[in-house]
Amino acid sequence: MKKSYLLFALLVSTIGLAQKVILSSAKAKAVTVYTNSAEILQAASATLPKGTSEIVISNIANYVNESTIQIGAPANVTILSVQFSNNYVSDYETTNQNPALKKVLDSIFWVKKELQKVAIDKNSTTKTIEILDTNQQVASLNSGLNVAELMKLIDYYKPKRNELSNGLLALDEKENKLRLQLNNLNGRLQTNTKNEEVVSNGKLILQVMNDEAGKVDFSINYLASYASWRPFYDLRANSITEPMEMMYKAEVTQNTGIDWKNIKLTLSSGNPNQNNQAPTVNPWFLRYEPSVAPVAYAQKMTKRKMAEEVIQGDADAVLTVAPAMLNESVVRAIPSNISENQLNISFDIDIPYDILSNGKGHSVALKALKLPATYKYYAAPRQEKEAFLLAEIADYSKYNLLRGEANIIFEGMYVGKTMINPNQTADTLSLSMGRDKKIAISREKVTDKSGTKFFSSKKEQTFTFDITVKNNKKETAQILLKDQYPLSSDKDIEIELLQSDKAKINTETGILTWDLELKPNETKKIRMSYQVKYPKDRILDNL
Repeated sequence: MKKSYLLFALLVSTIGLAQKVILSSAKAKAVTVYTNSAEILQAASATLPKGTSEIVISNIANYVNESTIQIGAPANVTILSVQFSNNYVSDYETTNQNPALKKVLDSIFWVKKELQKVAIDKNSTTKTIEILDTNQQVASLNSGLNVAELMKLIDYYKPKRNELSNGLLALDEKENKLRLQLNNLNGRLQTNTKNEEVVSNGKLILQVMNDEAGKVDFSINYLASYASWRPFYDLRANSITEPMEMMYKAEVTQNTGIDWKNIKLTLSSGNPNQNNQAPTVNPWFLRYEPSVAPVAYAQKMTKRKMAEEVIQGDADAVLTVAPAMLNESVVRAIPSNISENQLNISFDIDIPYDILSNGKGHSVALKALKLPATYKYYAAPRQEKEAFLLAEIADYSKYNLLRGEANIIFEGMYVGKTMINPNQTADTLSLSMGRDKKIAISREKVTDKSGTKFFSSKKEQTFTFDITVKNNKKETAQILLKDQYPLSSDKDIEIELLQSDKAKINTETGILTWDLELKPNETKKIRMSYQVKYPKDRILDNL
């Protein structure tokens, strides 16, 4: 009796150790999207027995930063281990523990075997057709065959060739059906116990110890790749006397492998993957450079100088706008809370949101702003014969703007794109609102005031230009006009500015600036002239 009781106890103990794997599925609850990743908060639940259990939680993103996985559980549950897998069926043998899964895997095995047989049959049939065709060609070229023998050959070849060709078509059809069946079976692997479809292959395998049997709720938090967002804007200005309207938007893209449905969405300008280690400042010791040959030294210094030079454009320069089509439908801003700290800006969207895992951009309207703006026009007729409208926004930091592209709608028409870059040191943000064809500008050479003279060793060239600006608008326009004269890089080239019509002159850059105020339909003309002298046996290729 004692031996029988001991054997029964060992059997019960062994059965207890061979517990079934518990399957569960996670659902996304909240997502914080960064510039190059997303922090996903999911929830899952499972009914656990008392003691140790293994839980497989599906519907986890495909590309997880495993070091960021955090699992939350009640106090009576201890998480013994956590492992992420993209191929659970291969990594863990579960066929004996899950009959439904075993049935699917057996079917997949059978379909793959059938596909292998079809591939063998197709290869044999194709080779037979090739042999038949080759022999038929050889036989038909053999002059020793008489008509009767040739007819017998044709009578044999035609039905046999048709039979093989039809057999090949049937094999193709069978292969297509088997591949469709295989795809369906693979899809059934991505189902949980409730037969809900799961998109991703990602799974979490948990080893847990439970003090008491019952339902347990888990919270899952991790960083996933293949998710991002970027800010962009719509800028509308009905006239230069009204405030500018700005629609602050975001384009969210994700291909994590799981759909985000009815989630709480947060957008953050931070980057959780960047190196957060503060730099260390070490002593800086000067030392002599090893002596080198004069020519090599000169070449080295030239390269160093070129590397250190930073060519800065005109501070008032504007970005070129390109024509395009724009959907004029009005987008309502979704209520959102903006929080700013020392490191980043985040937008908490107040309503649940759906963003599918399809790699497509999903537009989210964050907020609508009215920006008090000061408008002025900018023109550089030597480069462009059109005026650009600039909007200057003072104290722009309070609007929490981020670098991004903006669509420009001026006076009800789409005029192009510009770039908003708030990462600058100036107190005023200058935005290019595009070209305004109602400001007419011309720059013409004055022939009778221009010309070339030759002296004994010098050539003297005089250039005179008339710049005409007309305001065809109904409002007074402030115009910043710029032109330039050349600068000399050689002592043999002499340059003299002859006329500037009260321009502000920057002698270091050769840039002339005029601040003009034009009333409606008013025209102003400005003349500039300069003279260049240089050796007559030389040619200036960029004059």
